[in-house]
Amino acid sequence: MFYLVAGLLIFLGMHSVRIFADGWRTQMLQRVGEGAYKGVYSLLALLGFGLIIYGFGVARETPVMLWNPPVGMRHAASLLTVIAFVLLAAAYVPRNGIKARVHHPMVLAVKAWALGHLLANGSVAHVLLFGAFLAWGVVNFIAARRRDRATGTQYPAGTLAGTAVAVVVGVAAWAVFAFKLHGLLIGIRPFG
Repeated sequence: MFYLVAGLLIFLGMHSVRIFADGWRTQMLQRVGEGAYKGVYSLLALLGFGLIIYGFGVARETPVMLWNPPVGMRHAASLLTVIAFVLLAAAYVPRNGIKARVHHPMVLAVKAWALGHLLANGSVAHVLLFGAFLAWGVVNFIAARRRDRATGTQYPAGTLAGTAVAVVVGVAAWAVFAFKLHGLLIGIRPFG
């Protein structure tokens, strides 16, 4: 569990600098330059991500169960992960109505993904991993919306075509991941 916690602290800590120390972040960017800052940031984030993967794998070998979720929670998790993939696609597809409406679809994708996995899994490792990402997503979304209001950020209006592309790409990516890649990469096949 040590490696999982250490990985979460490093990974989510790096992704929380803008939330809790935006002034320090700005000073560091000016002092060392954008390339050096992003390089160190990326290395630390990769280290944290690697520790999360390793620590979660170790913790799954001897699971400590807090509860056994009802089978129906798997259906809720599937629905929430479809939503997460559509939101993730909306973060990158230009001029879609989803991003125009919610402004930070990637953070909402993390929240939907984490909540879905929390509902469907009851081990300590799952609660720690997905609970940490869900809490981070909530705090990050609030901070990002607050930043938008403070700076008067305006998001371009979405188009029907952009929104349709985001939905189609998101659902297709979800299907590939859920039916093929999840089993190959994670070792769990959500749909048998």
